[in-house]
Amino acid sequence: MTRTAHDQFAKQYLEELLAYLGQVQTSRDVPSEVRQIDVYFVPAATPSTAPETLGVLGQMAATTGLFEVFRNAPTPVEIRTCKLKLYSLQGDLLRQARREKNSLGESDLPRLWVLSPSCSERLVNGFGAQLDESGNWLPGIYFMPEFEKTALVALDQLPANLNTLWLRVLGRGATQQQAVNELLSLPKGHPFRRNLLEILANWRINVQLRQNQEEENRELIMNLSPAYYQWREEAVQEGIQQERKQRVQELLKFRFGSIDEELASIIEALLQVSGEELIPLLLTLSREELLQRFGRS
Repeated sequence: MTRTAHDQFAKQYLEELLAYLGQVQTSRDVPSEVRQIDVYFVPAATPSTAPETLGVLGQMAATTGLFEVFRNAPTPVEIRTCKLKLYSLQGDLLRQARREKNSLGESDLPRLWVLSPSCSERLVNGFGAQLDESGNWLPGIYFMPEFEKTALVALDQLPANLNTLWLRVLGRGATQQQAVNELLSLPKGHPFRRNLLEILANWRINVQLRQNQEEENRELIMNLSPAYYQWREEAVQEGIQQERKQRVQELLKFRFGSIDEELASIIEALLQVSGEELIPLLLTLSREELLQRFGRS
């Protein structure tokens, strides 16, 4: 699995979630050389959903930030390249602020979050990164010295709970497999569940279409298959339900000429009736009888 393919999924996935909290840019160019940031995020003054809904990801999104996502554990060189993107962007923002005669404080500058399936002790120690001692951040998140504004996130070290679910989906192996299963177990009405299932299903389809089925790809397909099959089943059921609804609407129009507000209000209740009973009821009961039987009391 190439990094480019994983990048595309990670960008779409994070964009879907972070869009609830602010402005998201994917593949943002950084000046001086042709470099791109995976995801650049600026929090909204009034987000459309509470940041707490996204757990640790929402906590990260409390301030402007860069998200760099790796399918395989990054090398020190790759980490330094990410930091170069951060500092290039900070310089660009400072120059823009001066041109516009604004001021940017240290807290206004973006922070870099490097999301990795794992982080070796050598990598963490080599960059002088440490766990947060204040208790504000969970284990698995290693912060470099304060003014470097960079953190390494070891996805396999995060506690397995709803607070970290949205990040662990980006992991590998057992970490990702467990997270996908947790995502499937969310209530069907959960605000993020449906769209994320579709993104995961599409990722699985794209990976399967690749001719080079390496072991890494086979593992990924296995991890994503539950999400794919669940998404497909729900899509089929939704299609069947939509077809039934259309049929009910057509029969109501046939019987009564049009569907007014009162008739529209009982359609959902009518859809709960079995197919064998539904059509005879729609063809024999009067308008008043339908409203009395299926209207809200």
